[in-house]
Amino acid sequence: MGVALAAATQVHAATSNPKPPEELGQIPVSMLVDLGSGQVLEQRRPDIPFLPASVTKVMTAFVAFEEIDAGRLPLDRRFQMDPETEKEWWAKGSTMYITRNDRPTTEELLHGVMTASGNDACIVLAKGYAGSVSAWVEMMNAAAKRIGMSRSHYNTPNGWMDEGQTYVTASDMVKLADAMIMRHPKLYREFSGVKQYQWRDVVMRSHDPTVGIVPGADGIKTGYTLEAGYNFVGTAEREGRRLVMVLAGSPTFRIRDAAARNLLEWGFSDWSARHLFDMGQSVTDAQVQDGAELSVPLVTDREVHATLPANAPGRKVTLTVHYQGPLKAPVTKGDRVGDLEIAVEGLAPGRVPLFAGADVAKAGTLDRLRNGLINIFR
Repeated sequence: MGVALAAATQVHAATSNPKPPEELGQIPVSMLVDLGSGQVLEQRRPDIPFLPASVTKVMTAFVAFEEIDAGRLPLDRRFQMDPETEKEWWAKGSTMYITRNDRPTTEELLHGVMTASGNDACIVLAKGYAGSVSAWVEMMNAAAKRIGMSRSHYNTPNGWMDEGQTYVTASDMVKLADAMIMRHPKLYREFSGVKQYQWRDVVMRSHDPTVGIVPGADGIKTGYTLEAGYNFVGTAEREGRRLVMVLAGSPTFRIRDAAARNLLEWGFSDWSARHLFDMGQSVTDAQVQDGAELSVPLVTDREVHATLPANAPGRKVTLTVHYQGPLKAPVTKGDRVGDLEIAVEGLAPGRVPLFAGADVAKAGTLDRLRNGLINIFR
């Protein structure tokens, strides 16, 4: 079902859309999305699979976040490296230098994953929690499916070379970044964008090219192998606007880093936001079938705006709500039940999720009688 909402009707001057930074010309895969509108501001091969290298670790961290916030994985739980893992992963690539004598906590391992990009930290976490690497990888792929990553597949927890069995797309990585930031904001702030973390006698340093340089930048993860090239999933927030960027296959880290910084700055300076809804605000009501209530409010989980070229702030904006209606009771508050489409004149539309703003139980006898009377008088 699509429901058109009121929209701005200004007519814009004949202006072109902003041109992205020229540094992107040397990078095979790129994408920049405004999470507050769902609009894609720049993209190149967004649905072509690429080798993520250590960007794989974003999913390992996300699975851990899901388990932590579900109450199944305490941050102070201690893990142990088995002799087999120590033999295989000691100082192999990026590392946390865990030995079989160490007892790192979940918290320390997640800093190892996100800050040091520790291959060993990923394996210790995977084996220690799921019982085996393969069981953890199953959790990674199940999480990818839940959040709509339809063109990606995981075969390792850390992105070590596996003959192409692990692959992702830029559009899928934006979905993962969105889920990590919006579902687990506290854990995201704690473990993403940390430039340096000391564990034992090991000082772990991040290779993030934007944190501390681009205002508002706070993560997420770089990656590199000879096969994959230089990759980066990055994000920044300014004045309620959150941008997520994906770069993949850069020939050098210098090109990647310059492109990352310039692309984020371009997203903020060459594009502006027209405020539409506050976080948690009701956008519209959806009809409910066989419910104790006839309808339920649909609300946002973020500040929502339309993203427009900074040189054409008067372009027409059209809003449409999409949901499979009527919804069937029972409805649980917080269930994702639809999307708000934001269409700016001259640009591809974007979508942001909508959620049930209240519980609606199945209708009882009195509820059906009351609802029938309301429908008659309507």
